[in-house]
Amino acid sequence: MSNAKFKIGQMVSFRPVRASVPASLLEYRVQRLLPHEGREQQYRIKSVAEQFERIARESELSRRV
Repeated sequence: MSNAKFKIGQMVSFRPVRASVPASLLEYRVQRLLPHEGREQQYRIKSVAEQFERIARESELSRRV
């Protein structure tokens, strides 16, 4: 997990690869890093506008400016 691009608490933008996954264009906060399985680091993220957390791959996230 030391090679993770994003840190817990960091604000990120989420752009899901699958068009069938509706996601708001709001900012998300990284809640935690998930165990590395497969090629990409995965994260639990949450928007203040949603009552649930999402799982996102690193390639679906970008830094908020």
